[in-house]
Amino acid sequence: MAEKIHSNKDNLQVIYEDNHIIIVNKRAGDIVQGDKTGDKPLSDVVKEYIKQKYNKPGNIYLGVVHRLDRPTTGIVLFSKTSKALPRLNKLFAERKAHKTYWAIVKNAPEKPQDTLVNWLKKNPKNNKSTAYPKEITDSKKAILHYKTIKTLDNYFLLEVELETGRHHQIRSQLSNMGSPIKGDLKYGFDRSNKDASISLHARRLQFTHPVSKDTIDVKAALPYDPIWKACDA
Repeated sequence: MAEKIHSNKDNLQVIYEDNHIIIVNKRAGDIVQGDKTGDKPLSDVVKEYIKQKYNKPGNIYLGVVHRLDRPTTGIVLFSKTSKALPRLNKLFAERKAHKTYWAIVKNAPEKPQDTLVNWLKKNPKNNKSTAYPKEITDSKKAILHYKTIKTLDNYFLLEVELETGRHHQIRSQLSNMGSPIKGDLKYGFDRSNKDASISLHARRLQFTHPVSKDTIDVKAALPYDPIWKACDA
């Protein structure tokens, strides 16, 4: 399982790279694609890394396959070729890319492991999704599986696997069951993390390479933080 980290001047952590794909470990605060804030997106940092490393002239091709919320950390996969991008998009659309997340919560779930099924409705005005027990107008079904994998002094580490991919799904569903993620003020945690992150990390990604057909299985190192360090101990 790959976990070797390479960094450049932008603190870009490259977990895996070949001719067709590049996988990086996103830091809290980085946006994957450009938005109305005008802040430099991770996609631009990756393009600069490729341009510099291979001394490539002109524009660099880079396809965004999926995204992570700005305050979260962990694995983000990009396509380096137009051949690989539609195949990767298809993999993700068909839920054939297996993603595992780690979340730190303060309140222990009632059950050490369970499957959560809710209907999420997004409110574009406050960029928030609300979880409902039954289907309502404009809601989408959301399914995740969690298990408690570590008990810390004041927190609990949950491993989460998504069956669906909805807006703020993990944040909304964990909050709805009474276990908001550490630092996530938007979803009910009582105070923010010092670096404005939330303690949600895209830990592992497994999928079949779109060109070579090899099995890709990567892990993202945890953020440099005492509580995350305790999770990895």
